[in-house]
Amino acid sequence: MASLLDFVQQQVASAAGNVAIPSNVKEKVLGGLSDSIIGSLTQTASQAGGVDQIKALLTGKTSAATSSITALAGKLFTNGTLKNLNLGGSQASALSALIPLVMGKLGGFLKDQDGDGDVDINDIILSLKGNASLAGIAKSILGGFLK
Repeated sequence: MASLLDFVQQQVASAAGNVAIPSNVKEKVLGGLSDSIIGSLTQTASQAGGVDQIKALLTGKTSAATSSITALAGKLFTNGTLKNLNLGGSQASALSALIPLVMGKLGGFLKDQDGDGDVDINDIILSLKGNASLAGIAKSILGGFLK
């Protein structure tokens, strides 16, 4: 199974294929979308109740369209990538609209990966294992929950 980061990057690239992105900023836009989504998950995990919110989103129990994690990803993308690239309004709107689409693809991503019969924090960490730095971040944030 691909890591969560790999999955997000694949979904971002797929969704962005339908939006005209200037070639000189395409990599920054794709990276910004991925970073904003992963950043929203990381920030949410560090908040009280955040792990449960992530679990609900990644198992498909919470709609991406109404998720506060999706809203945070949009805010991170708008205030970071879009602000720095100074793209036009309609193009910025089209790119921002990709976030709920990609977040919607995350529903059902998280499955029981450690064979213990349920979806838990260990499964979140295992889904990040394809990226050592993200797994390290997740372990440091979620470490207290793993005992």
